[in-house]
Amino acid sequence: MSKRPTRPRKQADKEAAAAIPAADIRLPQTGGCQCGGIRYEITELPRFAYACHCKQCQRATSSAFSISMIVVEHGFRLSGIEPVSFERPAGEGRSVTRWICPRCGVWICGGKKPGTAAPDALRWIQAGTLDDTSWLRPMAHYWTRSKQPWVTLPAGDQVFETQPF
Repeated sequence: MSKRPTRPRKQADKEAAAAIPAADIRLPQTGGCQCGGIRYEITELPRFAYACHCKQCQRATSSAFSISMIVVEHGFRLSGIEPVSFERPAGEGRSVTRWICPRCGVWICGGKKPGTAAPDALRWIQAGTLDDTSWLRPMAHYWTRSKQPWVTLPAGDQVFETQPF
């Protein structure tokens, strides 16, 4: 198991872009929160999908892991009510901002406030909020040192004991 990738970030992004088969995805993809107050549309192929097994994601999702996908900001459009932010420490002096529906509490996405990030910035979206998840398959697993012992990781997936970047 690798703790951190040794390849440069730009190279990792290029490799990740090829990780999700385009033939399996129909664009645009849509999703939203449980109450319907927040909706979103994805008009560009996700760059990457991963499962995070950290304790914070386990608590936030009431599950063994969370599944996220990375999209380019200009391919993500949020509509409906204004999400609220929740910020938490992420270690190494960093913080993570989650954007949550103020009515039902569903975690929609992370990163800068939707609509304020640079068009080429990367945004992560909680993949369970998609309307259609039939095509979704994580290609990597982060924070596996915290994974539940009964979770079996698929052969061939990238596995990281901690955060890879």
